[in-house]
Amino acid sequence: MPDTRGPGRFLWWLMRQQGDLMVAACLCSLLWMLPTAMTPWVFGRAIDEGIVAGDTGRTLMWCLVLLLITLVGASSGVFYHTVVVRSWLVASYGQTGLVTNKTTRLGHVLTRRAPTGEVLSVNGSDGEQFGHFVEIVSRLVGNVIAYVVVAVIVLQISVPLGLVVLLVAPLLVVVSSVLLRPLSAAQTRERSRDSELTSMATDIVAGLRILRGIGGERIFGDNYAGQSQRVRRAGVQAGGWAAFVESVGVLLSGLFLVTLMVLGVRAVGRGELQIGQLVTFLGYALFLVQPIRVVFEAAQQITRSFVSARKTIGVLGTPDPWPVRERQAVDHRAELVDEVSGLTVRPGLLTMVVSAVPDDWAALADRLGRYLPGEDSMPADEDDEVTGRAAKRAHREKLRARAELARRDAERAERPWGVRLGGVDLAALPIEQVRETVLVSDTGAHVFAGTLQDAVDPHGRLTLPQAEAALYAAAAEDVFDLMPGGWQGVLDERGRGLSGGQRQRLVLTRALAADAPVLVLVEPTSAVDAHTEARIAERLPEHRRGRTTVVMTASPLLLHHADEVALLEGGRVVAVGSHHELVATHDGYRRTVLRGDAAEPEAVLDAHEPWEVPDEPAQHHAIPEHLPDHVSDHHPEEVTQS
Repeated sequence: MPDTRGPGRFLWWLMRQQGDLMVAACLCSLLWMLPTAMTPWVFGRAIDEGIVAGDTGRTLMWCLVLLLITLVGASSGVFYHTVVVRSWLVASYGQTGLVTNKTTRLGHVLTRRAPTGEVLSVNGSDGEQFGHFVEIVSRLVGNVIAYVVVAVIVLQISVPLGLVVLLVAPLLVVVSSVLLRPLSAAQTRERSRDSELTSMATDIVAGLRILRGIGGERIFGDNYAGQSQRVRRAGVQAGGWAAFVESVGVLLSGLFLVTLMVLGVRAVGRGELQIGQLVTFLGYALFLVQPIRVVFEAAQQITRSFVSARKTIGVLGTPDPWPVRERQAVDHRAELVDEVSGLTVRPGLLTMVVSAVPDDWAALADRLGRYLPGEDSMPADEDDEVTGRAAKRAHREKLRARAELARRDAERAERPWGVRLGGVDLAALPIEQVRETVLVSDTGAHVFAGTLQDAVDPHGRLTLPQAEAALYAAAAEDVFDLMPGGWQGVLDERGRGLSGGQRQRLVLTRALAADAPVLVLVEPTSAVDAHTEARIAERLPEHRRGRTTVVMTASPLLLHHADEVALLEGGRVVAVGSHHELVATHDGYRRTVLRGDAAEPEAVLDAHEPWEVPDEPAQHHAIPEHLPDHVSDHHPEEVTQS
């Protein structure tokens, strides 16, 4: 659980998570820098005590000391590189683990609380920033301590020159703090625009087929190009500020070098310094450029890390809507009751729900699966043009909104959910147990890249007969036949190599293979042709026999096989019965399911044989002109028998 109370607290938490690596990296950095810091002093002593004095023994001794500290510095540099790379990887990929855990925990709620592009950016580029952060912190520690050692040495040699060394660092910090504010604002602006561009890209990819169908790809492409140019301009501005800060650092370092050399030469002229001490000061004048540059580099990286930390806590700090609950014993073979709609699902039966308004059964499916309503969403992120105090106010408002959302979630957690299984309200169960008990599969389910076996059995729990049974029940045998490697055949991302109907049947196969005690299917056959739908309608009841199944549909081919049908009007159950009973007795049901055949219920009932198709039974089930999922290419014997 990361500390998301602020960017500084998050970065401190990040370092504490790998405290042993940080300590080892700081020690190695110190052992790497101290020999380098001691080298000018050794040179000076060798000159004054050996060369100037003509003492060969002292000269040889100081040469051996120089060799020793060189070997120590070289070996510690190797160890430092090894440790710091490991620390970098832990911080970078640890960020991926944090985002993955948060995404898994929040599920459908995450995209309502944070933009998709923001989540991807936090998972990717921000993780790299945190890797650089832990590296620069350890390097900064070694350089600062080396800087202090050098200051002590030069103070012992000459107090005025030592004071110059000591006063330069605070001056650089003051100057850098002034310059880093506009740099931080420019980097924040670039970061916000980049995440917006990523969100736009994911939306375009997700809706590419639809955009091509309506001729909208050019409009969205132009919008993407415009946003891309805004990211470029923001990046150029941020790069300009970074270059300016870097140039100021080089300038101040050079001025410091010149000042130190002038003061040292004058001291030699007055007889206050020896030749070797002058060489020591000249060496330190060159050496101290490195710590000063590291201070500037650290200031810039810490600034970038604070920007990334603010974005990260916006995702990781999203309040968890699922309260901690103890697992309870629940009778899976009990009634499932929804108080809002009045629906009662009897155990072990195939219950289908019909509604003229698809949003009503979608809301019912969300309640049965304990999915939060869509109106709970975080406010939009602050405008990327807003900087300074306005940006800080916007950030505080976002934090207050997050706290208010957490408060509402906490209040909701204390109230009953309104859906009971065996008399136990779903709010009394931990979300993990709810997901294990009630599985909701809707039209938004995705097919991921990987093998066919992974797509059907992602957890690796099924035997081959079980997987084949699920594939048969979903009438997806042709998908298996299509894959060159069978179960080990590779699917593209989102199943791009499959037709819409094949993807839908593969999703249905995965849902059936999970073998959940309570299965809720939302329009499971909306993208398949009538013949395939008829096969699914015949096989689904047998496959789910004895287990509770709820199907949201208006397809007569499916409704014909239902054990019980419930009609929703205005979000409430107004009629319950078999498909034949409701067709014969309820005008609203006939209008919803049969579309224009309400006047002749007897004729309609006669037409409901499994392989016969009513005249346009429902909006989503009309037979398309092209039938990519036609069964005759793969199962001619079944068509012949029918």
